Amino acid sequence: MTPARSVFFISDHTGITAEIIGKSLLSQFPDEAFASVSLPFVDTLEKANFAAQQVREAWRQSSLRPFVFSTLTDPGARAALDACGALVMDIYGHFLGMMVGEIGYPPEPLRGRFHGMADPNSYRSRIDAVNFALAADDGLGLEKYDRADVILVGVSRSGKTPTSLYMAMQYGLCVANYPLTPENFEQAGLPKSLEPHRAKLRGLTLAPERLAQIRAERRRNSPYAALETCRDELRQAEALMRAEGIPVVDSTHRSVEEIAALIKHSLAPTRADS
Repeated sequence: MTPARSVFFISDHTGITAEIIGKSLLSQFPDEAFASVSLPFVDTLEKANFAAQQVREAWRQSSLRPFVFSTLTDPGARAALDACGALVMDIYGHFLGMMVGEIGYPPEPLRGRFHGMADPNSYRSRIDAVNFALAADDGLGLEKYDRADVILVGVSRSGKTPTSLYMAMQYGLCVANYPLTPENFEQAGLPKSLEPHRAKLRGLTLAPERLAQIRAERRRNSPYAALETCRDELRQAEALMRAEGIPVVDSTHRSVEEIAALIKHSLAPTRADS
């Protein structure tokens, strides 16, 4: 059996950028086996040399040349990593080189600038949005809906909470979420608490089989997780959302990042775009 190829995500800060770009590229090769290692906060030359040593050791053990996705900003650290002999994809170095050629002068490297608190207003808005999402989760905080940028609706376990929190952290949007339950389906139209906020509503749905699988992780062998229950609730929820003109995203085969991006794209320009 062919061993998995080691893949390293190396950064002098959180490593989020390296992982997002790297995993997106790796996903284009579904038949390949990869073993991922994240090395964040490689912010000294000593740490960069140690990271290079780990890459060389992984190469020795598997005999497959490792892939390295790097967002190191210090030239010395980048050179130390390049010397390990792996396939090093220097994300910042590649694009910065192109930009320098166009702009005409070198950049001023500063670790963590993208993810840091250089813009305190943006940072505070994201923290405030996370607090809002927690306070308005699962039908709580109805009095806060006037403040919401968007309100997610859908049956239980359709992905409303993780999407709400992701949109808060990534975009600084205040996202509430409201569960559609069998009691809601017994009445015509939207629940009264949602009526004044119709323009903010966005729906989530998914395949019944996937919903049953998710619910079974929480309450195995229960009516709540039964496939027939899931089918019935989704059918009624989708009919309600369709009748009320609520835009719906199917989350069955989508990541939370994709779901959030689709919902954000459906909104009017907000402060998160500024």
